[in-house]
Amino acid sequence: TDVIFYVEKPEKSAYQVATVTTVASTTSAETGSVSSESGNIMALFASTSAAEGAKVFKKCAACHSIAEGDSNKIGPALWGVLGRSAGSIPNYKYSKAMAAYGKNWSFEEMNGFLIKPKDWIKGTKMSFAGLKKPKERAAVILYMNENTNSPLPLQ
Repeated sequence: TDVIFYVEKPEKSAYQVATVTTVASTTSAETGSVSSESGNIMALFASTSAAEGAKVFKKCAACHSIAEGDSNKIGPALWGVLGRSAGSIPNYKYSKAMAAYGKNWSFEEMNGFLIKPKDWIKGTKMSFAGLKKPKERAAVILYMNENTNSPLPLQ
């Protein structure tokens, strides 16, 4: 049998798949602006708790202490970290980048830093990969804010 048929070729030899484009920008010490990836940290606080943050902090505890009076470990002690100047604990040898950063640890600064520390402050010696989940970052920031004599207002 001799059968002849015609197949129309598409312009593009691929299937079109609808995708969602996510804008993920990061903020660093160079730009000083909060990124879209970091989200609105104040809004995220309503979705979590300091108790959840205590669980998340276990990822930090290998290198950082957080109780009042605790000494530095591989990383600096984090008691009272929110509200104080970055790189300011005496008797801890910070990287040059952290010591020169010059900003206070606000909720927004900490949130951005915790996404990926090495991207936020180029040259930091903190090797932690970061907390990618916004809810985890919010929880651990709430936990850090409880571990101080002067918690920052949540407004």
